Parts: sequence; structure tokens; C-alpha cells
Amino acid sequence: MATRPKARPRPRKRAGGAASWYARVASFNVESLFSKSNEPGPPRAVFVNEDLPQDYYDAKGRIKKEHVYNVNQVITSKYTFITFLPRNLLEQFRRIANIFFAVIAILQFFSEFSTISPGLVILPLLIVLAITAVKDGYEDVKRHQSDRHINLSHVRVLNGGNWTNPNVMASKGRTMTQLFSLLGCFGRKGGRKSKAGSQAAAMEVELVERGNFPGLHQDVPVDDDPTMHGIEFDEHGPHSPVQERPHPVLGVYHGPGNRKRDPAQPHWKRTTWEDVRVGDCVKIVNEESFPADILICATSEEENVCYVETKNLDGETNLKSRNAVPALTHLRSAEACADSARSRFRIDLDRPDPNMYRLHGAVVTKEGKEPLDLQTVLLRGTVLKNTEWVIGVVMFTGKDTKILLNAGGTPSKRSRVERQMNPQVFINLVLLAVMAIICGVVDSILETRDYPLGAPWLVGDTQPNDNPKINGVITAVFALITFQNIVPISLYISIEVVRTLQAAFIYFDKQIWYAKTNQPTMARSWNLSDDLGQVEYVFSDKTGTLTQNAMIFRNCSIGGKVYKGEFEADQEEKDKESSQVNVRFSAAASDATSPGSSTMREDKRTSPPPDPAEAPGVQLPSKVLAHFRNAALEQDLADAVHAGAGSDGAAHARTLNGFFSVLALCHTVLAVVDPETGRVEYRAQSPDEAALVQAAADAGFVFRGRDKETLKLQTPFSDELEHYELLNVLDFTSARKRMSVILRKADDEDGRIFLLTKGADNVIFERLKPGVNDELREITEHHLDEFAGEGLRTLTLAYKVIPEDYYDEWSERYAEATVSLQNREENVAVVCNEIEGDLRLLGATAIEDRLQDGVPETIADLKLAGIKVWVATGDKLETAIAIGYSTNLIASESNLIVVRGGERDDLSIFDQMYNAVEEFFPEANIIEEEELDINEKHESARRSTGEGDGIGTPLRRVNTGVSSIVGSNNGERPGGFVLVIEGTALSHAFADDDSKRLLLRLAIQCEAVVCCRVSPLQKALVVKLVKEGIGAMTLAIGDGANDVSMIQAADVGVGISGEEGLQAVNSSDYAIAQFRFLKRLLLVHGHYSYSRNANMIVNFFYKNIICIGILFWFQIYCGWSSQYVFEYTYLLFWNVFWSLCPVIAIGLFDRIVDDDILMEVPELYHYGRDGYWFGNKTFAIFMFDAVYQSVIIFFIVNYSYFMPTSRPDGYDVAQYEFATTMALAAVMCANMFNGLNTAAWTGWVFFAVSIGVVLVWAYTAIYSLISPGWFYVPVFGNDHYLFHSAIFWLALPLVICLSLAPRYISKAYMFNFAPTEIDKMRLLRKNHPNRNTREALLGEPPRTKSHPQQDTLAAYAGSRPSLVDRRGSRTDMATGLRGVHRGFDFMQEEGGVAIQRIQTNLSERRQLQLDERARTPGGSHLRLFSLGRSRKQRQQPSKSE
Repeated sequence: MATRPKARPRPRKRAGGAASWYARVASFNVESLFSKSNEPGPPRAVFVNEDLPQDYYDAKGRIKKEHVYNVNQVITSKYTFITFLPRNLLEQFRRIANIFFAVIAILQFFSEFSTISPGLVILPLLIVLAITAVKDGYEDVKRHQSDRHINLSHVRVLNGGNWTNPNVMASKGRTMTQLFSLLGCFGRKGGRKSKAGSQAAAMEVELVERGNFPGLHQDVPVDDDPTMHGIEFDEHGPHSPVQERPHPVLGVYHGPGNRKRDPAQPHWKRTTWEDVRVGDCVKIVNEESFPADILICATSEEENVCYVETKNLDGETNLKSRNAVPALTHLRSAEACADSARSRFRIDLDRPDPNMYRLHGAVVTKEGKEPLDLQTVLLRGTVLKNTEWVIGVVMFTGKDTKILLNAGGTPSKRSRVERQMNPQVFINLVLLAVMAIICGVVDSILETRDYPLGAPWLVGDTQPNDNPKINGVITAVFALITFQNIVPISLYISIEVVRTLQAAFIYFDKQIWYAKTNQPTMARSWNLSDDLGQVEYVFSDKTGTLTQNAMIFRNCSIGGKVYKGEFEADQEEKDKESSQVNVRFSAAASDATSPGSSTMREDKRTSPPPDPAEAPGVQLPSKVLAHFRNAALEQDLADAVHAGAGSDGAAHARTLNGFFSVLALCHTVLAVVDPETGRVEYRAQSPDEAALVQAAADAGFVFRGRDKETLKLQTPFSDELEHYELLNVLDFTSARKRMSVILRKADDEDGRIFLLTKGADNVIFERLKPGVNDELREITEHHLDEFAGEGLRTLTLAYKVIPEDYYDEWSERYAEATVSLQNREENVAVVCNEIEGDLRLLGATAIEDRLQDGVPETIADLKLAGIKVWVATGDKLETAIAIGYSTNLIASESNLIVVRGGERDDLSIFDQMYNAVEEFFPEANIIEEEELDINEKHESARRSTGEGDGIGTPLRRVNTGVSSIVGSNNGERPGGFVLVIEGTALSHAFADDDSKRLLLRLAIQCEAVVCCRVSPLQKALVVKLVKEGIGAMTLAIGDGANDVSMIQAADVGVGISGEEGLQAVNSSDYAIAQFRFLKRLLLVHGHYSYSRNANMIVNFFYKNIICIGILFWFQIYCGWSSQYVFEYTYLLFWNVFWSLCPVIAIGLFDRIVDDDILMEVPELYHYGRDGYWFGNKTFAIFMFDAVYQSVIIFFIVNYSYFMPTSRPDGYDVAQYEFATTMALAAVMCANMFNGLNTAAWTGWVFFAVSIGVVLVWAYTAIYSLISPGWFYVPVFGNDHYLFHSAIFWLALPLVICLSLAPRYISKAYMFNFAPTEIDKMRLLRKNHPNRNTREALLGEPPRTKSHPQQDTLAAYAGSRPSLVDRRGSRTDMATGLRGVHRGFDFMQEEGGVAIQRIQTNLSERRQLQLDERARTPGGSHLRLFSLGRSRKQRQQPSKSE
């Protein structure tokens, strides 16, 4: 379908004069008055078993303020007891209309201006304020409940003995939780057991998702002795007697031995998170979250190592290793921590820093000072994994922790429609003021002129204080009251009611109800529904939002032949059931001899771990979803086992053997035996490695574990386990983009050493042996393009044979490089590069990072809707790019612009962006418009640093050769650009105003932006950059605590209740269960809500203007005295009974087009994105309609009744006789006009349009029958004259037709001669109701299948895009290098504990060998190995490769 050309957004310019004043008032930030500045405190010293120094006290003996630390209580709610009333009122009085209503109500407390009881006048305003306050309070109650669940979680804190914590904390804040507890909002102990049980179950689910054990949050009695409740003694303590079985969660012992322990001895006591203090010693057990930023003292693992999951901080789910401070490793029990003689130390720390990757400090003991960094710290929000326990000291609490320093306060959000209403209300108020001034001035003039002439209506105006000028002022003020309905207070009540019901529509929509967990989509903020229909930018997290971080080994290319995984639709469930995977274990590097996680059965702890070599089978790791199966591969492997050395299949057999041997041996994975299933389970620090090793096992190459430097492998080519000696590991880094192992096989006759390598295709290809297997390289490159085209993560595998003498020489150089004192990393890289040459290609792998259901289709449809999607993730660059391709964010022809590095690199960030703008967007004139001068920038940099000319390196221009794909609409069409920028580059860009503006202009030129390695705070800054820079409507979506600041910074925040807990949901405006639900939430509910609310508001203004217009025209005939033309009850009921229902029906039931069309044709969303339904132009048109209709109704009816008279008896007409005709005509016109502006006439709309008309006719007939004997009414007997008048029956249809004619003719003309795309879709649905697909609606040809295996892989790929023809380029602006992306991605912790252990063992082994050689110079070396072959093959003469 044809789409409208869209204008490129530009950064907003500063307004001047009145506009600037209004902008400052409109942007008034209420929360700034009630939230304390979250400035980081000063540097601190944490004292453990030491008294505070004297300089910490002031002259009065009190602790100085800078040494009082923030409490660990976290409050994300907006209100407290004290602030609720003033803050909520301030938020509501940001509406200009509420201020106006309050002024009008106050005026009527004075007798001069009173119309009815002042109490009745102010009642509607109080109702509006009360309803809104109740709604806001209810929303905040949910936040308080969430805070309570977190703050009252429990952790083990050191207690007893002589332990005291000298560090001083601030007092806890007062919240509404105390009141809620008294009122029973959170449930009471005892009583109502069924309800309490359900609440406890829900709480357990929430705590499990956060990483806590449910038992820690429950008051479960574990002993009959009340003094022992919540007390735990160390199982591993040096003096702990043998106890009976422990409580499965708390570790508190049930047996009688527990009663023998003295609670006065050092122990661990259950303490709530909010009571944790700086300087406390705490103990965390496996699967628990950390309540604060903690320094590691000791762990249960060897070498005092522990493993943590940091996805709540950086979005990465691969486990990170952390280690204890060497000087504190003796603190392994409560007794050791409480012993002041052994554990007296001080922790010196820099001020709290929001930078997630930086921490400076030192531990000061009597032996000296030892530095500490993030490697020895556990941050709040991370979860302990595969480590039985950790003991540490609390360093930062509450607002000083890094995760909370990166989070902002809960904002007070207002929708764009509500903000746009303020100037429209202001226009109405100006119109009201003009009308009042006219009445006052003319009244004063008339009194001055006509009193001397004896005007009868001025009889009695003889009082000495009766001044015509003062009377004019009073008349003007009274006119404000008469015409006050020009800004109807019922509008705001109606908006609140409509938005509440729109939230209910979202809740009850079964199409965005996640049946698997029975979870609906919930609106947590009811006042933002129309913003969903105007979103221009979506900012998304990656892990848990777009991906599941679970892997499937999909395809592989071996020796030029592709083997594709054969999966069934329910294969995942079958594999999981057959493998009996224990989801309590996480894929993490952990020693097989470690005590294991606390989830193991107690009777298993004391028994030695089983040998993986003897386990009966292999089970799937927790992050690998399915086994790899391929019938052709199985047949080829079977043929290879029996292939002779000189047969036709021998070469392919060696390639198969080598390929899977590389997968099974080139890694840092550990093989352990699951104590429950007895099967081998692979534990890796990243799911990538686990999937690769699992795929090798599925093919028959089963890795059976490692014993330091000895690897054990089971292959189809040998009946016995093969043992390999690991010589060297050249570990993976982001710079090397490859990993290699050097090994040889024990007891092998071939005597060869092999180097096995896996890595990026470009890195491996440039290291292949020249002139060897060039055809295989071309075929593999083509296969890699296919794999990358399906959005898969690829690795290329190769090997080489190393001569013994060359290896000996190289290993000496490698050993020297590893111990060099200067430039160690560079020296090691050079030596590694020497041996990793002349490789022989084996093939390539393709792994799918499993996406959430429907992600590619959702992003593709959002892009069709004109919404730009940006991804902000903590993952590394390659991972972010790979996910961009797999999710449809990056198209096949998109050209990547990579900006990375820092100012210390060759090109500064400003230079990189400047080059990109000039190279790729020369016609955008960004440099000229922003007035940027790169030479001046360099000169400024030289002056600021005080350096000479050397810093200003000449700009390196890259001849990219992309002139053919550069165009004016480059960022909008296939072949456009995608910006990829790292977090370090963002830090430099945000630090400089010029760089910040240049970044914004560059980013909005691109069709998408991927931000990688970003902190939570940087995510929020990116959102604010777009939100404040170009005034775009932004939506942020995420599922973890690291997404909270981004969600709060956006106009609309959406939280996904996924694996990363409920933190994002608790801070969000909308909560969904799956990313794919975002499509319907925006395209249907958002579009409906925006169009309905916008139409309702302008119709609301219209119907009140028509009424006020009639009152104003009457002033011409009443001496401008501000009198009512209608009988007062008609005016009183105008916004209640006569005209309210149609506008409410528009807000609830109007339907611009059917929802399935909105889903199938996302391009229709541009009407909301462009603000088509609401704006000053639409407002002006409706106001003109209202003024026109008021003129028609008043003057035609007026002239009809007075030229000459409408009565047959010739008597004059009473005021209420013709005024009632005007009232009836106005009500019928307003209701019919509202109906005319309704797109879908349902039964509810028919009822709403007719009910007001029926009521006003019935009221007119009944009201005029009430005799004075009952009570006085001014219109008694009006029916006798009204309904018998021919003019009455003639005037009504005449004025109604004349009033509605312009709108009817205009709509008919537009629909027939200038229809919108929505008009066309509505007509198409009317004429062809059975057309439901996009192809049928738009007449497009059916979409072709992108890949022949899509049907069989639909359960995993979700209709992945076809990106085989990858014409797009990738330009690294830091280096100027250009290449083609082939899907490389691999995750591994660089320099992690697993690789350090291996390297340490290898270094020790090498030193022993050197010592042995020194003692026996003529000794022989160990025998070498070859890649495994069958015994049958060994008996035959082998050919040299």
C-alpha cells in the first residue's frame, strides 16, 4: 500500500518569548519538590571490629552527617503519609482547567456571584479530585506492596558473641506500609488461611523469580525453642558439633543438638533487607540475591571463588566468576568474623559511583593494604549460582548501591493528549475572558448611557455606592460563572472513566493473555492509554525481552556439506522430558569436586561425586533446548567408522572426525554428573559452549570430563575412551575473536601435535594455509551466508598439525611472553598469532539464540508501522549485532556503522561520528545545520588537555565505496544504515554537547540503533536523548532491574514479567508476558485509545461551545447582563444527562477500523504516530462547527418566534418558550453531531446518541406539568404553548439540518473524493467482509517462504527472515575496516576463573617438565596423539596429510 512520505525529525529549537514562558510552566516537575537529590555521598571507610576514629564526631559527640550512611530500605513508591495530599494535588493542578474550576468555585462563595449553594458548586471539583486521588493512590499501593516484599526479604547477618557494628546508619523512612499492615492490606498472620495461602504462593513465585528462596520470607518455625528462631550456626564452622538433618532452606537444625547451642555465641541471624547495615557481615547461600553491595571474604569453593548471575545489572545471563580478597579468606564462619583479634580491618572506598564497571578501594589490615575491585565485589541485584555459600562485608546500602544509583525516582507521567489539552483549555479560557470583558464593558456603557434616560431595567439604581464601572466589573466576573461550561469539569471525569475502562479492555483481551501462565496484560498506569497510539521510538532490552538466552545447535557445514537439524514441533518438550534436566542448576563453570549447590540432597553431600567417564548418558544442559539430529549425518558417521584409509569416503571421514573433535575438545566446559539422574551434564559459563559440546555428544563425540590437563573423549571411532593431554589454551578475547587449544593424544603412535581452533570466519579465513582447499573455503563462505541469513550465530572451525620441534621452540617463546613484565598482553597476542597460521578448514557451526515467540514478526510489523526500534543491551557488540539480524531489526541490505572505543584510541568518538555523517549522509547537511567544525574541536581539545599539536591527528578518511547506495531517503529504504555504538563511546558522546547533538542527528538518520555494553543509566540517557532532543513519543520495554531506569525515563514503560523477576514490571506503566503482545498493545489498543480519546475530547469541547455560544448570543438581547437564556436546569443537566453519553460512547466503543485490519496492515499506525486524530487544527475545526451551529440555532429560532409571533392568540412569546426550543435543538444537534463523528455504530452507540434526546424531550414534557401546588417551576404550562406551535415543529428540523449540513457534506466529499487509507479499509471490509489477510486487503502477492526449512523449524525460528543475499556492509569507524557480517558470535567470560585455573595447571605442569628435563637431559618426551581413528584404521598404513 502507498505510504505517506515522512519528514525527518529535527532536534527541537529553543522557543522565545511567551512560548518559552509557557514551555517552562508546562515542564514543571512536581517530583523534584518531593524527592531528595540522589547525589553520591563522600568517600567512606567501613570499620569492622574497630572503633570509629575521633574525627568522625562533632563537638557535641554526634556522628558527622557525611559519615551517616543511607539505610538499605528501598522505596520506589511516589507517596508517603505526609506527601500524598500535597503532591497529588499539585499533580492534578498542573491541569489549567482544575485551577479555573477552583477559582470559579471560590468566587461563588461571595454573595455577589452566587448562583446556587456554594457547596454544590465546589462538589464536582471535589469529586474529580477525589476520584483521581483514589486512582493514583491505588496505583501507589501496588508499589508499596512490591517495596514491602523486597524490604522484608531475609538474609543471614552476623550476630552474637562480642560482635558490634560501629558504622552509623540513617533512620528508616516512613511509608504507607505500616498503615496497610494495620488495615490488613498485606494479609494477617493467622485467620483466613485459604487467602493467606494463595498470597504466600504468589509471594514464593515472585521471590523465586528474584533469586530468593521462598522459605526465607516465611515465618516457618524450625524449633520449639523461641530463642532459636531465625538463628543458624555454621555447618562448616571449626567447632560445630555433628548435628542432625538441617532445614532444607535456612540450614537451621531441627535436632536436639540445636538446643544445646548458646544463642549468645556468634551465629547468623535472619534479618530483613531493610535492616542490613554498612559493615555487617552477611552470609548468602546458593540461588539467593544479594541485598547490598558486598565485599567477598570467603566462599565454599576452592580458591574462594563464587559464580554470580548479573542479568539484572547488565542483561547478560552467562555466569561471572568472582573471588574473595586474599587477606580476608580466613573469615569462613561466624566465629571467625566475630573474633576481633583475627578480623580487625578497615575498608577504604571511593564515593558511591553509578559506573557499573568501576570501583576503587582497599582493605587495610594490620599486615598492610590490599587493593580491591569489582572482581572481589558482589553487587546488589546479582544472584549467587552454583556456590554453596559466600561470606562478605556490606560496603554500600540502599541508594548508594550501583543498581539504585542507576535507577531514577518514580516519575509522574502525563499523556501527550493531556499535555496538548492544556493550550486548548487555555485558548478556551482566553475566549471566556474575552466574552466576560465584552459583557462587562458593554454593560457599563449601557448603564452610563441609559440610566439618565429612565431605562426601566435600571429603576432602583439610586444607591450612592452604585457605580456603573464597578457594576461592569461585577458583570464581567458574573459572566465568567455564566459561561464557565466552556471548559467542562465533566470532561476530566469522563476521561478518567474512559481510560479506566480502556485499561479493563486491555486486561480482558484474550489475544494478549498468556495462557501458559494465565497472565493478562495489565495497565498499571491508567492515564497513558492514548500514548500507546502515538509511539515513534521503541527502546528494547535484549535478554529476556527479545531472547530467551537458550541455545539450539541448528546447522553445521562439514567439509562443504551442510547438515541441518531435524526438529519436530514438540521436539523441545520431548528432549527436556527425556533428558530429565534439573532446572535448579545453571550452566556455569564449577569444579566437579565442589560441594555443589544447596539444592542437592543432603545424603549426596558427603558421598564422592560420580565419575563422568562412567555415567550412562548425557542430559541436556539447562540453556540448551534440543538435541541435534540429522539422518544424513548419522549415516555419514556410520560410513566413516567403517571407511578404509584409501577409500572414497576416507577424506570426509577424517573431516567429520576432526570437526566434532574440535567441538568436543576446544572449550572450557566441565562435565559433571547430576546426582539425581546419574547422567553427564555440561556446565559452561556461556550457553554457546554448552550447545557446541552437546552437539558433539549428540553426534557420538562425548566429552567425558577433564582431570586437570587430561581430557577424556568418547568417539564412534574407538571402543575405549580416548585421553588427550592439554598443552596450551589460547583463550578467547573480543580482540582475538577466536579460541585455540594445543593438545596431543596419549599413547598414540602417530606422534603429532594438533592445534584446534574455533572463531570468527574472517579471523579464521585469513589464517588458512594459502592455496589449500580454496574451493572448500568458497563453499563454506556461502554456507555461512546462509546461516547468517537465518539470523544464526556462526563459528568457523579449523586445525593444523604442529611439528614437535617447532612446538618446543614456540612454547618457550610463549612462556616468556606470559611472564613478561611489560606489554604482556601484546606479547602473548603476537606469539599466539605465530602458531595460529596455515590452518586447515574443517567447517562451520550455526547456533540459534532462541528468540521469544513472535519477536521477528513483531519487530518487522513495528517497522512497517513507522516505529523505529532501538536495542539497548549490556551484551557485547557481536552478540547485539547477531540478535539484530535474527530479530529483523537489521535488514539483509542494511549497512552497519560501528562506533566504539574511547578518546584514547586512534579516532575520538566525535571524529568517528563526524566521519560517518560526512561519508554516509552528505545530503542531510548535518554539519552545516549544527555548525560543527572539526578543526575547532581538535583545537579545543588541545587547549583543554594542554598538549601540543600531536593530539590533533589528521582526520582519516575512509574510502568506503558506498556512493551507489547513498540517497536522500537512505535511512528509510532497504539498503539504509544501522548505527551500532558501544557504551564507552556513549559515555564520551554524552560528556560533550557537540558530540551529543551529533550523535542524535546521526542516530535519527539511521533506520535502527543498537547500543551494546551499556549500563542501566546509559539506557535512560539514550531514551532521554531522543525524548527531549526531538520531542518524540518513546516507549521502553524490558524485563529486568537493569531496565528500570530506561522504563521510567520513557513516555511509556512496558515491563515483561519474565525470568529476570518483577522489578521491571513493578516500575512499568504496562505489564505484558511476551514481547509479541506489544504489537497488539500498540497497533490495536493504542490506536483505538488515541483515536477514541482524541475524538471524544474535541467533541466534548464542541458540545459545550455550542451551548455557551447560544448563551452568549442572547447577551445582545438582555443588555449584556450575563443572564441565562435557558431555564437553569437545562444548563445544569447539559453535561450530565443531555449530551454526556455520546462522547462517552465515542471514548469506549468507537472503532475507526476493525482490529484484525490494524494488525494485518501496520502502516495504518502512522495516523496515530503523526498526531492525525488530535491537534490544534482539529480543535479549531470543531470550535468553528460549534460557533456556526450556535449561530444557526439561536438566530433562526429567535427570528422565527419574534417575526411576528408564534402564538395564534397574538400574545407575546415568553422567554422560556423559544429558549426551550433552542435547548431541544442544541441537544439534538450535539448528539447527532457526535454520532456523525462516530465511525462504528454499534448498539451501544445507538443507545448513547438517542438517550440524551429521549431524556430532554421527556424532561420538557414532564417538567412543564409540575404545578405550583407541588413546588415552583418557572416553566409551568410551557407544554401548552410549545407543542402546539407550528414554528416549534418547523424550526427544529430546519436548524438541525442546517447545523449538520457542513459536517455531513464535508465527510461525504472526503470519503468519496479524498478518502484516507482507513476509509478505504472500512469500505473494503463493508463490501468484502471475508478478506482477512494482508494480501487480500492490499492486493499484494502472497509472501513467499524465506527458507525451505521454515515449516519444520517454525517451533524454533518463528518464521525467521531470509537474509541470504547479504549485500549490506559493516564499517568500523574506529579503524576504517570494512567487511561483511556472517553471523559470528561467541560468549565467554574473558579472563574468567575457569580459564585461569586451566592456565595455572598448565603452567605448573610445564614447570615440572622443565625441572624434569633439567635433571634428565636426554629423556624422551611423552608420546604424541592424532585425531581419533578406529583400531582397524590404525593397522593400515596411514597417509601423511
